[in-house]
Parts: sequence; structure tokens; C-alpha cells
Amino acid sequence: MSRPLRAEIDLEALRANLHRVQAVAPGSRIMAVIKANAYGHGFVPVARALADADGLAVACLDEALELRDAGIDTPILLLEGCLDPAELMEAARQDLAVVVHCEDQLRMLEKTRLVRPVTVWLKINTGMNRLGIDPAEARVFHARLAALGAGRATVLMTHLAAADERDVSMTEQQVRCFDEAIAGLAGPQSIANSAAILGHPGTHRDWVRPGIMLYGASPFSDTIGAEEGLLPVMTLRSELIAVRECRAGDTIGYGGDWRCSEDMPVGVVAIGYGDGYPRHARPGTPVLVGGRRVPLVGRVSMDMIAVDLRGVPDAAVGDQAVLWGRDLPVEAIAEGAGTISYELFCRLTRRVPMSYRNA
Repeated sequence: MSRPLRAEIDLEALRANLHRVQAVAPGSRIMAVIKANAYGHGFVPVARALADADGLAVACLDEALELRDAGIDTPILLLEGCLDPAELMEAARQDLAVVVHCEDQLRMLEKTRLVRPVTVWLKINTGMNRLGIDPAEARVFHARLAALGAGRATVLMTHLAAADERDVSMTEQQVRCFDEAIAGLAGPQSIANSAAILGHPGTHRDWVRPGIMLYGASPFSDTIGAEEGLLPVMTLRSELIAVRECRAGDTIGYGGDWRCSEDMPVGVVAIGYGDGYPRHARPGTPVLVGGRRVPLVGRVSMDMIAVDLRGVPDAAVGDQAVLWGRDLPVEAIAEGAGTISYELFCRLTRRVPMSYRNA
């Protein structure tokens, strides 16, 4: 018998979150970000479920080719652009849009003969200092792209570094920088990520680029997805595979650094860091057993975690355990592990089978 661990993906919840984007930014087109295997939710099923999006954004060519090989013909954007002329020629053959964020990529476009024009998203660095051209170069790059005669409008874009913070000063500074850099330049504009879609309406512009909010998690540190009108898409489930009656003073797990304060039942759940559950989740991190919250105890092992069952005295082997999802927001586990929901979704390993509902 296989382990009881599984991730259930609710595609109707995914579509509801897309509609939430449409409601919040009704004047914008939506470039749905599904890089990194759709934030761990499964490239192809998620891409198919997001048929109402205006485009899909991935990190690199390999991700885009996986979608094209599956028959998905939605417009696709390569967020990191192309790394060499061969990639650029393949992007053109597959009718992919590409980000241009540096001189080398622009020069590659100028020197490569393509089978068809590609749509370019010109990325301007306004303070993230990761990818993007200097704002002072925007006009020159824009003119050189126009001179290519590609016949497709250049999209002008930037990426916000602190839109998920309630202090808006950095976001406002980046938006001012962007607006000054592109003043008078023709072409659609794109600024907003998930946090900006929800918190900074002035950034919506022609295109928005939702990521984490599509999967039902909040982009902010002080709210959960439900408070932002979002539905959880992934529910990670397992079962109790053992219940032990421990005595006061017994230690639990590796290192023996968690000790029972009294006689108590302790349950063992079939999930661990080998499956992607965060190894550094602290004691007290919540788990749902029989629909009730119980705290993690001891250290996370490769294949198992232990939970305090004093709050569920009738718990038995085979009872369902929910690690995150419906009724247990992923943000609570992220807080317990000192990380973010993005990482929890993306780190699930191939040992976790996925099933899809409402396809």
C-alpha cells in the first residue's frame, strides 16, 4: 500500500481566484504567472484551468515548451527572456513573447533572423536591482526595438520589490521612476504583481501579473488568503500512522529536545522533509487532525512528523491529517517554519502524488 500522503488541487478554486483578479483590476489584461510548475500545483492542469487568462508567464524556455508540447496555445511570456540565439529562434517558432532586460538580449534580437516576429516586454529596473535596464536607457532601447520593425507593440514593464509591505514609500518611488523613464513612449504597460493588484490600484495599468494570489495565498505578511477574498487551491493531506501513549518526561523525535510535560497521546503523521514539509517548522506549528488543530511536537523527520493529540483524545490510526489547505491556511504553516507560502508550495517533492478536482 502506498503512503496516504497526497496533494489535492481544486481547479475551481483556481478559477475563482482568477476571477478575483478580474474583479479587482477590471481594466487590465491578465498575465497569469505559472512558473516553477505553477508554484508546485502542476504546469499543464493549471494552464488548462486558466483558459480565461490573457497569457501565461513562465521563467524559461523549457517551461514554455512543456506547455506547448501539451497542446496549450495560450500566449506565453518568458520572464527571464532568451539566453542564446538558438533559444530566441525556438521562442519565435513557438510564438512566445520574451522579456528583454539587458543589452546582450537586445543585441541578440537585432542580429538573429527569426521565422516570425516576437512580442517583447522591455523590463526596466526601478529599484528591485535584479533584472532590467537602467531607466535612463529606456528611450534608446525602445527606439532600437521599434527600428526592428517587428510589427508588435513593445510592452513596458517593471517589477516591484516591496509591494507586499504596508509602507508604500518604496512602491511609490518605483512607480515614479517607471513613469519618468517611459514618459512619451508608446506601448502597453505592466507593473502589478499579486500584492500590487490587491494593494496598489494605481499600478494596474494595461497588464497585471498575478502569481501567489492565483493559488489562494495572501501576498501580505499580515493577512491570509481568505481575508483577501481568495480560496485555497492546494490541500495537502496525510493520515495518522501511529498513536503512542507517552509518559511525562518522554522525549519526542531526533535530539530529544521536546519533552512531554505530562502523560499524553502523541500521533505520527506520514509526511516529512523528504516530501517537502518544512524541516524547520517549530513545535506548535498547527496540523488538522479530525478537523481540529493540534500542535507539531519534536523535530520534523524525513518521512514523519509528531503531533500532540491531547486536544483530540479519540484520534486513531487512519484518521486524516491536513497539513495545509481548506480550514488550515498555508500562511500559518509558513509562519511556523519561518518562511513564506511560495516556498512551501514549490518545495513539494515528487513523492507527493497530486489529484485534481473540478477539471
